[in-house]
Amino acid sequence: MKLSSVKQNMASEVKVEVIRKETIKPSSPTPHRLRTSSLSVFDQLQPDMYISLLLFYPNNISDDVVNNIDHNSLFAERSKLLKTSLSEALTQFYPFAGEFEYNVSISCNDHGAGFIESQVNCPIRKVLDKPDFGILEQLIPIPIKSKSVEAGHLLLVQVNLFECGGLTIGVNISHKVADASTLSTFIKSWATIALGSASTASDQVLLPAEFGVAATLFPPQDVFNSPQPIMELIRDNCITKRFVFDASKIAALKSKAASAAVPNPTRVEVVSALIWKCALQASRSNLGFTKPSAWVQVVNMRKRSGLAMAENILGNFVSFFTAMTMESDAVELESLVHKLRKGIDEYKEKYANGVSGEDAFQIIEGVKNLIMKDSIETYGCTSWCRFSFNQADFGWGKPSWMNFCPNESKNTTLLTDMSDGVGIEALLSLEEEHMAIFERNEDLLAYASLNPSVV
Repeated sequence: MKLSSVKQNMASEVKVEVIRKETIKPSSPTPHRLRTSSLSVFDQLQPDMYISLLLFYPNNISDDVVNNIDHNSLFAERSKLLKTSLSEALTQFYPFAGEFEYNVSISCNDHGAGFIESQVNCPIRKVLDKPDFGILEQLIPIPIKSKSVEAGHLLLVQVNLFECGGLTIGVNISHKVADASTLSTFIKSWATIALGSASTASDQVLLPAEFGVAATLFPPQDVFNSPQPIMELIRDNCITKRFVFDASKIAALKSKAASAAVPNPTRVEVVSALIWKCALQASRSNLGFTKPSAWVQVVNMRKRSGLAMAENILGNFVSFFTAMTMESDAVELESLVHKLRKGIDEYKEKYANGVSGEDAFQIIEGVKNLIMKDSIETYGCTSWCRFSFNQADFGWGKPSWMNFCPNESKNTTLLTDMSDGVGIEALLSLEEEHMAIFERNEDLLAYASLNPSVV
């Protein structure tokens, strides 16, 4: 039997039954003066698609006690808490309960967020045993490729109850209203409200006015008032796999990658460089020659804009830097780390005074042109490390695992923290013929495990 058939059978064995759908509205009406939230140019540049988050909460009660617990009653109690606290959180994050108006603004009309309750016909450990994306996709409300018009809400939540009493919280949010930093702020605030720490919440939850900062600093541009996406991502014949670099392997990799040019590489730099190196080797093996390549890294602008008020900006506030290799370059770990460090240093020097809306447009155009060039192998990387999703405690402990459903766009990598905050998980999408070689690379497997069990 083919591996793909095995995976399909695994996914088909797990049934996720939706038992309730409803709409959660803000606990207090949005004031009239806040009824329209303009998009910034950074929001406009994002594709109309969704980003996803999955938080796993096993039932940590002993087996003897578990057998005497009414899981449905406990689930109903927790689901009610999630809905009540979500309603309160939406009062502060009011654009998430609104509706997308073309590519100009969000109508903050208290339309609400979608909320789904479902039951899963297996214990949570089955899903955590060599996680299968076909199963994980059933645990989020909608496919991430969905458009906001199709989804009906900018924010959707799905709470899944497992046979063992464990649960997962799946979140989809439109990329038009949030990037990873904003989603992290929202999850942290929602969890704080759920815990009932009102005094603490006032220190952590941002004020509604923060939503207007980005559009004021970086106003929307009329040129982007188009129904066409700014940048289409290539998905043909791609496959996504999960690679895990634990803390000890990260330490060994950093030691190996260190050089006089970069004596103290970061964990994101070394993992990125190793993936870049092995992906290029797979490409060369299949093509018979080495293409020039580009590594395009997403940059969180909040701490790099030079603006005092930028750190708390909500919405999208990201840019990109690019590192390049030529056909004649030695593709070694140390040299690739150096190229990545040089890329971010040059970016910081060029935009020392911040990035304007025009700069953002030109950077996006440059990335788009790279992707469209068949003569260059372009890789994209987003790091969601250090965003503290693993700390989201809604009242029954922190999640044992977090993950994201991939969009399977060609040559893309998403990096996330392991639960210890040191190790890294990488979701990598490559063309199938390249992945077949990549996943067997001995240099890679010396530091990474291919889709190990979470439990």
